[in-house]
Amino acid sequence: MPAFRIGTRGSPLALIQANMVRDALVATHGWEADAVEIVIVRTTGDRVQDRALAEIGGKALWTKELDRALLAGEIDCAVHSMKDVETIRPAAIAIAAILERETTCDRIIGAESVAALREGAVVGTSSPRRSAQLRKLRPDLTIVLFRGNVDTRLAKLAAGEADATLLAAAGLVRLGRHDVGTTIPPEELLPAPAQGAVGVEARADDERTRSLLAPLNHRDTDICVRTERAFLAELGADCQSPVAALATIAGPSLLLRAELLAIDGSAHVAGNAAAAPGDPDIAPSLARDLLAEAPESIRSLFAGA
Repeated sequence: MPAFRIGTRGSPLALIQANMVRDALVATHGWEADAVEIVIVRTTGDRVQDRALAEIGGKALWTKELDRALLAGEIDCAVHSMKDVETIRPAAIAIAAILERETTCDRIIGAESVAALREGAVVGTSSPRRSAQLRKLRPDLTIVLFRGNVDTRLAKLAAGEADATLLAAAGLVRLGRHDVGTTIPPEELLPAPAQGAVGVEARADDERTRSLLAPLNHRDTDICVRTERAFLAELGADCQSPVAALATIAGPSLLLRAELLAIDGSAHVAGNAAAAPGDPDIAPSLARDLLAEAPESIRSLFAGA
């Protein structure tokens, strides 16, 4: 049969994640390794590194070229870090599988903790969520734009462009950088929705591909990520909206924790809700409750307000 084609960005982390999917397909279906082809698709987000995503098109900069290749039949599926995937997706594209989630935490590099940063320290990040959370905890910090892959950001830090930076622990783990940085517990910095999760998309009408990918889906991760994405959808959040959310399953219960922040961290609202896993009402209900409680400096950042 022709090779099964997996589309991916070309960064080291993206390639590792694509190979995770390849290895899972080979193991699941008993294929030879050369039955799967990795197709690198260069995205606008990879090409433009000197501006925040919000200024140049948002999260679609990571997905639109892969979407085009997928819909054109140039690839059979596309692999994404789910936190980089827009909440509203084209109807012709479906999330076919979400792999088991890695740790959801952030790590700080350059200091032992947020509290340990010197007075007036410079922290590099491109995330509105991290920026707002840091400013909430430490209003004295100066936040500067850091974009690029893990190595690019670490090189900027080593060059003295900032005192510290924050990265997703999941990416560092997948890259084998287990000793880089110090983990920040979610009680201090709640993660981005879908952080730590790798998703695989296919054409919605491609039943063969979707059936091949279905065994790769991790049920609990799928439920949690879809709950977090439903929370974003109800908020009307975009890449400029400082929002954190984490769903976890323990036994018969799903717990959803969330936080909304003003851009400068001067205001925030947080809350949680519990329900049975897969309950369709938990995310929209918590989103509405937090928006109702939030001041205008936060509500104005969400289209669902």
